[in-house]
Amino acid sequence: MPPADDPVPAPEPPRAPSQQSQRGLDWFIFFLADVQTGFGPFIAVYLTTQKWTQVEIGLVLSIGGIIGLIGQMPGGAIVDAAKDERKVAGAAVAAIGLAALAYALMPIFPVVMAAATLHAAASCVLGPSIAAISLGLVGRYAIGERLGRNARCASLGNGVAAAVMGTAGYLLSSRSVFLVTCLLVIPTLIALSRIRGSEIDSAQAHGAARADAAPSFRFSDLANLLRQRPLLVFAGAVLMLQLANAAMLPLMASAVTARSSDSAPALIAFCIVVPQAIVALFSPRVGRWAQSIGRKPLLFAGFGALAIRGVLFSTVTDPYLLVAVQVFDGVTAAVFAVLVPLIIADVAFGSGHFSFAQGVVGTAGGIGASLSNVVAGLVADKFGSHAAFLGLASVAALGLTLVWLLMPETRKVEPERA
Repeated sequence: MPPADDPVPAPEPPRAPSQQSQRGLDWFIFFLADVQTGFGPFIAVYLTTQKWTQVEIGLVLSIGGIIGLIGQMPGGAIVDAAKDERKVAGAAVAAIGLAALAYALMPIFPVVMAAATLHAAASCVLGPSIAAISLGLVGRYAIGERLGRNARCASLGNGVAAAVMGTAGYLLSSRSVFLVTCLLVIPTLIALSRIRGSEIDSAQAHGAARADAAPSFRFSDLANLLRQRPLLVFAGAVLMLQLANAAMLPLMASAVTARSSDSAPALIAFCIVVPQAIVALFSPRVGRWAQSIGRKPLLFAGFGALAIRGVLFSTVTDPYLLVAVQVFDGVTAAVFAVLVPLIIADVAFGSGHFSFAQGVVGTAGGIGASLSNVVAGLVADKFGSHAAFLGLASVAALGLTLVWLLMPETRKVEPERA
């Protein structure tokens, strides 16, 4: 495996995927974001209407979170070992549709727990599958722009789905959200079928150095990958990112509700919409910038925006100005939506275990997100939200320092331009 900072790797054949495959991937990601949105806050609302206790709801949400955390690396290994990433993605989408149907038809504890487990397990392979399909479709040197396009489609899908499902829940019932989610599986699978399997280079999709490399699973290869310093440093940076970011919006929502309870729902909705709009507008540019100026300057921008957001949340008292502060959240989201899979592709190239490497970084991020709400909540209860926001901003600054001191530049230059 070549070193992560080698500027001139072995040449690869140019990739020229058809518009059908490119747009098929666009629509697949768009509809998949719609499907996944149905499992957000709507679960708690729906189960509450079914007379579930908060303890029971908490158990369902917790089991999903735990499975989602421990399943990251196994899910990546499954994608690495697969000969057809589209089949893995299709099976995962079908499983999520089945889980949504179970929620809608049989909201009893054993069925819902099984559905939550199935949904979390399926989600663990979907992210790596999408990244692998993208890499195999466009190749190593065009993956940045493709990942930016992916982020735009996902952001648009999230926004549309939130509006559609919120309307369905309001006009019909909270149960209808899961029926809509199940129906959305159909266009998702149709879009997936539009991606031509012959245009996906399976070796490149797995991050293999040789075009004839077959999917494999060897513990020695995984051990070698886990010894790669750039991967470990980046996993630590993503842990810091999630530790600083995950609790910031919920903590701000609590503060806004305390100051202006009547307008809080509308303000929080705008605080969610603004970052999604920034991601949709700028993520393709982030992919292009990552290839032209490198990864590290954008990592600095992402962590810097997160630190500034924390400081502003600690000082701004006008609830309406907090919506403007969320522009910084959009910057961070646009940067990391593209750079996380992009940098993993850089550092894992040659290993044949690109998806497993995504699982490593995803696990680190999950640990950070899990700790974030607990730690920030404890600090807010003891010292106030001002101290909690400053603490989160300090963690973001620590992540920026980690990247600055230890993270190498991983951008690869195309051989003909080197």
